[in-house]
Amino acid sequence: MTLKPLPKTRTSRKTRSSRILPTSAIEVSKNADGYLCVAGVDEVGRGCLAGPVVAAAVILDFESVPEGIDDSKRLSLKKRETLNNQIHETALAVSIAHCTPEEIDEINILRASLLAMKRAVESLPLRPDFLLVDGREKITTDLPQQTVIGGDGISVSIAAASIIAKVYRDRWMKQFDDQFPGYDFASNKGYGSRSHRIQLQAAGPTPIHRKTFSWTPV
Repeated sequence: MTLKPLPKTRTSRKTRSSRILPTSAIEVSKNADGYLCVAGVDEVGRGCLAGPVVAAAVILDFESVPEGIDDSKRLSLKKRETLNNQIHETALAVSIAHCTPEEIDEINILRASLLAMKRAVESLPLRPDFLLVDGREKITTDLPQQTVIGGDGISVSIAAASIIAKVYRDRWMKQFDDQFPGYDFASNKGYGSRSHRIQLQAAGPTPIHRKTFSWTPV
C-alpha cells in the first residue's frame, strides 16, 4: 500500500457544548518528519475492580475520518457505537488486544495496560512507522513513539483508539453480566459502583475480579 502525506491539519472544531475536539496536529507534524503511517494507541479499564484491561490501535485514513471523534469518555453510548462502526469501516487498520484479570494480578495494572497496548500494536494488519501512545509511559517496541498525556482529548488517532477499546470492553462486560448476575457489570462495566461493592460484600469475588485490587466497603 502506498501511503500519501496527510492532508492539512484537521482543525479544532467546537461541539455544541463548546468542547474542542481532538485534531490531527500531532499526526501532521510526524508526517512532516517522514512518518507516513501513524497509529494511535489507547487502553480502557485500568481502574476497574473486575474484567480485562483492553487496548486498541488505530491507523486512520485521513482522507476519510468520521466526524465527531472524541475521547470516548465524553461521548454518549449511541455516539460511541456509531463512531466505532464508522472507524472500523474507514480506518486503514484497527486492532484490539487485552490482558486478563490474572495477568493484571501477576504483573500489576500499569504493566498489564502497557502489555495490552503492545499486543494491539503487534496485531495491526498494517505496520505503522510511528506510534502515538496515550499517557506517560512508553510501550516496549522497536517502533518510534511519542507519549501524549491526555492524548484521547488531543490526538484524533488516540481518540479513535479509545472509542474502539471502550466499545469492545463494554460489550464484553455485558456478557459477563449474564454470566455473573448480581454484580451489575452491564451498568458499571466492572468499576466500583455502590451496587457492585454491595454484591462483593455479600457474595465475594467472581473469577473475573482482580484479586490484588482494594475497594472500600459500603
